[in-house]
Amino acid sequence: MKLNSLKKVFDDQKIKNRVIAKYLGKSESTISLWRNNKRQPTLEELYQIAKLLRVNIHTLIVPTNWKYETSETYEDFTKKLKQMK
Repeated sequence: MKLNSLKKVFDDQKIKNRVIAKYLGKSESTISLWRNNKRQPTLEELYQIAKLLRVNIHTLIVPTNWKYETSETYEDFTKKLKQMK
């Protein structure tokens, strides 16, 4: 599941993993995992990257659109819990 857009942003801006790694005090392999959506940075780490690149933090995160989502909602789940009592 793709949760961040780091690969696109880094590729578009020609950002090198090693520079981000140095800036954040992380290993290049960690940045590579983030870039390829194998692991996710914390919100604070995303904020630091956004600040360094001077981009809106939302640019680094895959946008959500729940229009066609069919999974259970909070309201549905709450009703189900009440029925279980």
